[in-house]
Amino acid sequence: MGMQYQSRVSYVIGPDGSPLTIADLPPPETKRWVIRRKAEVVAAVRGGLLSLEQACDRYTLTVEEFLSWQRSIERHGLPGLRATRVQQYREH
Repeated sequence: MGMQYQSRVSYVIGPDGSPLTIADLPPPETKRWVIRRKAEVVAAVRGGLLSLEQACDRYTLTVEEFLSWQRSIERHGLPGLRATRVQQYREH
């Protein structure tokens, strides 16, 4: 997996308000997507740390999956990323 990620910025502000670098992002082999990890990846793309394409390649995500995370944050904040609560948030 020797992929190098060149970004225009060296860090972004993560979901908890602290600086987030490429090294701080979830590992590429992440399988369990907790709220914090999803939010970190969305923050990285929004801030220019990773491109959408790089994030999808790195984490084997579809563009639709990533965009659904981003929409959930925009509409409901971090609680919108909670997988078990998705239906509840979508109904409102």
